[in-house]
Amino acid sequence: MKKIVLITFLILLIDQASKIYIKTHFQIGESIPVFGLDWFRMTFVENPGMAYGVHFGGMIGKYLLVILRLCLIGGMIHLFRKWLKEGASNYLIIPMAMIFAGAIGNLIDGMFYGLIFDSGTVYDEELGRWMDYGGVSRFVPFGEGYSSFMKGCVVDMCHFPLVDWVAPDGFPIIGGKRIEFFKYIFNIADSAITVGGVFLFLFRKKAFPNGFDL
Repeated sequence: MKKIVLITFLILLIDQASKIYIKTHFQIGESIPVFGLDWFRMTFVENPGMAYGVHFGGMIGKYLLVILRLCLIGGMIHLFRKWLKEGASNYLIIPMAMIFAGAIGNLIDGMFYGLIFDSGTVYDEELGRWMDYGGVSRFVPFGEGYSSFMKGCVVDMCHFPLVDWVAPDGFPIIGGKRIEFFKYIFNIADSAITVGGVFLFLFRKKAFPNGFDL
């Protein structure tokens, strides 16, 4: 259990520290190169949905996502207790702890950031879409923020546009189009979930020597 707590704490600490720094020092849409590298940038965007900017269904979709994350976290706590009693290996415990921490990290943003910051991305009911309002955010007394409980957005900032190229007009199919890889912007919590998932896949036989059993 100590291992799970330590991994979760460290990932949450880095995740929340990076998000708070970006939100209180950058305007939404602001982007700067890291170490002077054009392919490694800090780009501030806010995401009302899932990892890597995926979202759906306006506020209903957002509420469903929060409920899903809560169910995931609750289910993982149950599994941790079971696996620890059974003496599960680190090939299972460590990646699952990373996924657990990532889910909590993004849940914190969605549930509480609208209550503690004075500006952010909100859902415009009339337009039927998410809109970015305000500049660099500041902390405000709890409950006096730009939105209400469960209506905050996830802060993303890690951007790796390894390829950013506009194809010449004469190219078949892609002529005149902008080709960007990797265009998605994400955060430390997303990274923890992704890395944990990859580790589970790569070491699945060691993680689940007797098959997956709930």
